[in-house]
Amino acid sequence: MKITAITAVPLSYRLPEGKTVTMGVGSTLKRDAIIVRVDTSEGITGYGEAHPGRSPGAVTSAIRNTLAPLLVGMKATDCVGAWQRVHRMQLSSHGLGAGAALALSGIDMALWDIRGKAANMPLYELLGGSKRRIPAYAGGIALGYQPKESLADEAAEYIARGYKALKLRIGDTAKADIERLRHVRKALGDDVDILADANTAYTMADARRVLPVLAEIQAGWLEEPFACNDFASYREAAKITPLVPIAAGENHYTRFEFAQLLEAGAVQVWQPDLSKCGGITEGLRIAAMASAWRIPINAHSSATGLNHAATLHFLAATENSGYFEACVSKFNPFRDMFGTTFEIGADGCVEPPDAPGIGLEVDESIFEKYPPVDGPGYVVKF
Repeated sequence: MKITAITAVPLSYRLPEGKTVTMGVGSTLKRDAIIVRVDTSEGITGYGEAHPGRSPGAVTSAIRNTLAPLLVGMKATDCVGAWQRVHRMQLSSHGLGAGAALALSGIDMALWDIRGKAANMPLYELLGGSKRRIPAYAGGIALGYQPKESLADEAAEYIARGYKALKLRIGDTAKADIERLRHVRKALGDDVDILADANTAYTMADARRVLPVLAEIQAGWLEEPFACNDFASYREAAKITPLVPIAAGENHYTRFEFAQLLEAGAVQVWQPDLSKCGGITEGLRIAAMASAWRIPINAHSSATGLNHAATLHFLAATENSGYFEACVSKFNPFRDMFGTTFEIGADGCVEPPDAPGIGLEVDESIFEKYPPVDGPGYVVKF
C-alpha cells in the first residue's frame, strides 16, 4: 500500500464580536486548524491535524509543496521511514524549523490513522494500549482573564459537568493572578485540582511572587511561565518551591528538544502536542524517554477532534500518562465537527474512541463552512 497523495486543508473560524478570551499569548480573534489527508493505492484514506502556529498558510504550503513530494510513493504503513525521510531531507539538513515539525506532525498522524484502518484496530490497541479511563481537565481556550467572580462561576460550570481538574490562565499581572487563584480555590474547595498556565508571559519576578501562592493553594503545576527556549529561567524557577512542578512541552519540537528539557532538569511535567511535536511516532519516543526519569506525560491538545482523539489513544497506550486536556472552549466548532470525540464521566475521566484508526468519520463537505482567514489568530497589546 503506497502513499498516492497528501493534501492539506486550512480552516478558520472568527469568534463572535465580544466573545474573545484573553490570556498570556493575547486575545483570541479566530481559531485556525489544518486537516491533513493522505490517500493510498488501496483506497484507505487517513486524516491528521497539523497545528497552524501563527501562520496556517505557511504550514499548509510546507505540507503541499515540500513534504508531500518527499513522501508520495512510500509505503503508507512505514511511519518510521516517512519520519526519518523528512528528518533527513528537511529537519536535519536545513534546520529544524517549527513549521516543518508542525507539517510533519499532521502527516504522521494521518499515517497512523491509515495503519489502524488497515489493521481494523483502534489506534490505542495498535499502539499496545487498552481502552481505559483517562483523567481529564477542563482546558482549551477558556478560563481566561476576567473578574475573579465570573472566573469562579465559569470554573464551577465545568466542575458541575464532571471535571475534577481545570486549568486557569494566568500571566496577567502577578497581583491579579494571585487574587484569581485564591478566589477560585476558595470557591471550589480543596477537592478540585487547579492547574495554572502563564502562556510564556512571566518574568522571573512574577514567578517569584506567584509560585508561593500556587504552593499555598496546592496547584498541580505552573505551565510555561517563560519562553520555550529560556532554559535558564526554567532552572531558576524550579528552585523557588519544590511543591509546584513546572510544566512545559507544547512548544517543543521532536525528541531532541525534549532531551534539552531533560538536560536542563527544570521541567517536571512534559506536555507534547501530537499536532506539533512530530506526530504520534515522535510522541511515543518522547514518552518513552520521559518514562525512564519518571516524568509524567500530560499531553497538550489542539483545535479539532482529530487531535483530541489521537491524544486519547496515545495516552491510553502510554505507561506514564497523566491528564487529557479536554477543550471546553465555548467557541470552537472544530472540536465537534466530526462528532463528539470525548464525554466526561462522573469520575472526571474520558475514553478513547473504539472505531479503527483514530476513530472519527471525516465529512469533508464541512470544510466549506470554514474558509481560511489569513493573519494572526491573536492580538497582543504591548
